[in-house]
This record gives sequence, C-alpha cells and structure tokens, in this order.
Amino acid sequence: MALSRIWSAFIIVAVVVAVIRSIAGDEQIFSRMVVGKADDPNDSVSYVMIGQPEQSGYASKESFVSQLASYGYVLKDSVQQASVVIAGDEDLAVVKNLKAANPAIKVYSFRSIQYRLTKKADGIIETCKSAVNICIGLIGIMALFMGFMSIAEKAGGIRLLSKIIGPFFSKLFPEIPKGHPAMGHMMMNFSANLLGLDNAATPFGLKAMESLQELNPKKDTASNAQIMFLCLHASGLTLIPVSIIAARAALKSGNPTDIFVPCMIATFVATMAAMFIVSLKQKINLLQPVVLGWVGGLSAIIALLVVYLTSLDLHGVQSFSSLLSNGLILTIFILIVLGALYKRINVFDAFIDGAKGGFETAVRIIPYLVGMLAAISLLRTSGTFDVIINGAKSLFAVLGADTRFVDGLPTALIKPLSGSGARGMMIDTMKTFGPDSFAGRLACILQGSSDTTFYVVAVYFGAVSIKNTRYSIGAMLLADLIGILTSIGLCYMFFG
Repeated sequence: MALSRIWSAFIIVAVVVAVIRSIAGDEQIFSRMVVGKADDPNDSVSYVMIGQPEQSGYASKESFVSQLASYGYVLKDSVQQASVVIAGDEDLAVVKNLKAANPAIKVYSFRSIQYRLTKKADGIIETCKSAVNICIGLIGIMALFMGFMSIAEKAGGIRLLSKIIGPFFSKLFPEIPKGHPAMGHMMMNFSANLLGLDNAATPFGLKAMESLQELNPKKDTASNAQIMFLCLHASGLTLIPVSIIAARAALKSGNPTDIFVPCMIATFVATMAAMFIVSLKQKINLLQPVVLGWVGGLSAIIALLVVYLTSLDLHGVQSFSSLLSNGLILTIFILIVLGALYKRINVFDAFIDGAKGGFETAVRIIPYLVGMLAAISLLRTSGTFDVIINGAKSLFAVLGADTRFVDGLPTALIKPLSGSGARGMMIDTMKTFGPDSFAGRLACILQGSSDTTFYVVAVYFGAVSIKNTRYSIGAMLLADLIGILTSIGLCYMFFG
C-alpha cells in the first residue's frame, strides 16, 4: 500500500502544480507533460549582464554564459535588445534606473536566476518508450548473467558461497535457512555493486529477490529478508566511483579523484545506516560477535583499498578499477564453467535454462517500470522538482545559513527518483560552478552516496510481483537522508 500511496501522490501533486502553473500563464505545461521531449528547444530569452558572475561563486563568465545558453538564454550587447537583466546586486542604482525606465524588464541576480532555469525532460509518452527500451536492454544482460547463475547453481557454486557467507547473513537474515541459495545470490549482488558493475548487479539482485520470494509466505507482501536486502542494495555501496571521476576529468578538474574518499565514506555510512534502520525495525541484534567481525573485516578491507587507491593518479585509479571489475567478472565465469565441468554438468543446457528465466524477468518488470517512471516524469515536467529545489534554496538563504551546499542539493533530491537525471544535474552543477568548486564537489559526493531508490523499488519488487512494500521505502529514504547529511558534512570537512 505504501508504494501505491506514494505513486498516487506523485501524480496528484504533479497535476496540481501543473494546473497552478497553467493558471499563472504557462500555456505549454500540459503539452510538455504529455508529449514533451528532453531535446525540445528552449524558448529564447535575451538578457544583459551587469557585474561579474565570478563574484557570485561561478567558475567564470564563460561557464555562466554557457550554462544559460543551454536553457535558451541569449546574451545581448544592449539593454534595448534584452528582456532580462542579470546583475550581481539587484539593488544597484544602475539596475534600479533600468527598471524605472523599462518596468517590463525582469531583473535577477546571478544567484536568483538559477531558480528560473528548468531542464527539459521527457513527457509521459517518451518516458514510457524509454522504460520499455530499458527493459529490452536488460534482456541480453539478464540472459547472460542468469545463464551463468544457473550453471553455478547446478554445479553447487551458489551453495558453497552461501555456506561461506552464511554465518554473517544468518544474523542479518534470520528467516533464511542456512545454506539457502539466496545468500549466494545476495552476496553476488553486493559484490557487483561494490565494484560498480551495474550490469551484473541487476541480474544478481533480481535472482536474489526470486530466491527470497520462494521463502516468502505472503507472496504479495515484502518479507523481512527482502526488505533488508533491498535497503542494503539501495544504499549503493560502491568502492570506486569511476563514472564520477571520469566526468570530473572530462570537465578538467585539477584533481578528479579528490572526491573519492568522501564518496567512499558517505556511501559506507549510508549502507550502515540502512542496516541499522532495518535491524532496529526487525529487532535484529547487530552487536553479535559474528556481525561485528564481518562488518569490521569488510571495513578494514575497504579502508586498505581506499589507502591504496588514494596513492594512485587518475590513470592508475581507472586502470585498477577496470582490471579489478572486468577481471573479476571473467574470473567468475571461468570458475563457474570449470566447476560445472568438474561436476559433469551439461554446461550449455544449464546456461540456456537460466537465460530463459532472464528473458522472462526482464519482460515481467516492464509494467512496474513504466508506471514508476511515468509518475516521476510528471513530477519533473510539471516543475514540482523546481518548486522543491528553489524552496530549499530560499529557506536556507532566509535562515542565514551557509548556502554553498544548496547549489549541490538538486543532485541529492533527484537521485532517489532518477539516476540519469541526477547525473545530468551533477554535470550541470560542475559546469556552472566549476568541478573543483564546493558545489561541484558536493554534487559528486551526493551522486555517489546512494542509489535510485524508486527505480530499485519498481524493478526489484515488480520482478516478484510484490504489492505491499511495507516500510521499505521509508527505510530507504531515511538512509538516503543520512547519506545526504553525511555528504554535506564531509564536503565541509574535506573542502571547507
């Protein structure tokens, strides 16, 4: 029921906001929500500048002009050609004189103009197409990895992995019988997530959900084990944020890897928070020696890897990540095949059996993904995100708090709803304020601190037809909030 209420709320709020904007004069709002496209051209707005954007925290005049150009703003040489004036201070005498001479002209500061910028997004028609394309793209990947998972299961590899991880997981997942394959599937998912192998993590995760569903007495209601698994998965524990580092390098950051340690700490804290929140709800004692030993051991391994990686340059980090991630996948494949041959398993037939299941799973999640992404699309195209983000900016400004972090918040607010949207917002923030600015670094840390909560809910619960998600969404969002607060604190700690 929780997911149903949230989904309904998304649609109702989006439509209400759209109606208000329509009444206020936005004649195209409904068209954008239904048939709009992300690559639709922006309406042209002519403006002049008074003052220097750099004094308001922007990387340079060129980056400021470039950012506005992406929203349809065109810089003019004279006020007579412009409909908007952007100044460092709206109370300057020259600005007031311009306003008095031309009451129709709009005046914004370099900071407040950010509140007026709205990214184009796909309407529900294009979003539904995208959702289906995502699932189609998953078919091949799902077939591949679930095919190998099938070989591993028949060869006994998953049960072996379950026995190894069993002492730890039996404490976190007391409902799962010892040695059950679900433990091995979850371990594969967590390992793939840790290494940033999204393509592998999804099939492993869906297989884990199917295994957990076999143990679920109420097939339409999320079990405790499923909630714990998804909350840990959605916390997004990743060792090396390669895509974020690559984006910073592409934007000519002075030190693209300087966000690595804060990212690692933030995502680790979010994961521990998710574990604690769900354990508290499920009355699981985390102070047991086995749990403390495993968590401590994993923390030590991660810490050692962090120390090693911080000693490498950008090329070294990327090379190590590629070698570790891709090399591990190939190692797993060869071990599975060798194990199956040793056990005299018909390897190819076992692969085909699993691959068929991957195809069926990818198709089964289409309705759930279409529904969730359509609701999120309505929120984005209606301007609801902009209302929330701009409201947060205004609130902190009124409170007199240090508002540098506010420019990085859009990434955090969009991340639970849209991974691609959050990535776009992160890149936009770095382009606007500079990759080495406080806002640019914070956006990167926020991008790496969690996963796309509602996408995870739609795909993973949808794959096993769970309708009652119980408290899982609340737990995930609370862990996300802790990750956001931790990211902000770390950014101040590391970058002042």
